[in-house]
Amino acid sequence: MAQNTLTAEKKPKKAGKPDAAGRSRVLVMQETRAAYLFLLPSLLFFVAFVVVPMFICVIYSFLDYSLGGVKGFAGLNNYIKLFADPIFHRGFLNTVLIVLVAVPTVTAFSLWVGSAIYKMHPFSRSLFRCVFYLPVVTGSVAITVVWKWILHPYNGVLNFITGTNGFDWLGNASTAIWFIILILFTTSIGQPIVLYVAALGNVDTSILEAAQVDGATKLQVFWKVTWPSLMPTTLYVLVITTINSFQCFALIQLLTKGGPSNSTMTIMYQVYDTAYRLNDLGYANAIGVILAIIIAVFSALQFKLAKTDN
Repeated sequence: MAQNTLTAEKKPKKAGKPDAAGRSRVLVMQETRAAYLFLLPSLLFFVAFVVVPMFICVIYSFLDYSLGGVKGFAGLNNYIKLFADPIFHRGFLNTVLIVLVAVPTVTAFSLWVGSAIYKMHPFSRSLFRCVFYLPVVTGSVAITVVWKWILHPYNGVLNFITGTNGFDWLGNASTAIWFIILILFTTSIGQPIVLYVAALGNVDTSILEAAQVDGATKLQVFWKVTWPSLMPTTLYVLVITTINSFQCFALIQLLTKGGPSNSTMTIMYQVYDTAYRLNDLGYANAIGVILAIIIAVFSALQFKLAKTDN
């Protein structure tokens, strides 16, 4: 009897039900709690400086609001005004043009350069990655100042090369928007190239070799093996480049200020111009809300079309 009692006392306590990996539920909960504690500073920062300002922006978009304070409730007047605003229409078309040209170009060029760099010697590969990533580290403002000197009507390098002294590339409505896209392209390719070089290193070489042994051409190997493996990276590049293109601001502020004749006006720059030059913060917040919705729709379409589980 005493032996049975001793045996019962020594019986270990029941652990939580193990999961698929054989770990107890208690251990999983402890790991999850620890993970959230490590993420807490970033989550607090995200909520304080991203989520809360988004809600404030939505609230202010329904107000008649300026730097002097809230004048009253505007209802949907800001949104009605927005859809009837010809400047917004022009900014929307320019923004869509920038996105439709810059995003595919940046993605395709980055993939091509990344594929070429990946085959090089490690030293050459590191050198080219550094060269292409340099504009990202330097910053868009510094790059924009250099381009402003290149495109100067009288002292610019471009006019010197083309022999068109005195031609204002940024002051011409037919050429200004294309140079904005070109400059945005040069400042956007650094990160995708580095990401593609890293992603190519994770492609399973055994599958590539098996496809080559089976007689697949280089194009077939790329399309059937390499491209699906790069799809998660491509999706990230598409989404990030799309968001950066929609938020193109510094280039326009430093180079054209939306001119000439609103030919380089974008939605993002109109938000700034409406808020700080026209002192109409309520209307500017309404434009910002519409911009956020447009970016969300474009990003959702990219996730849908990418058809990836990663």
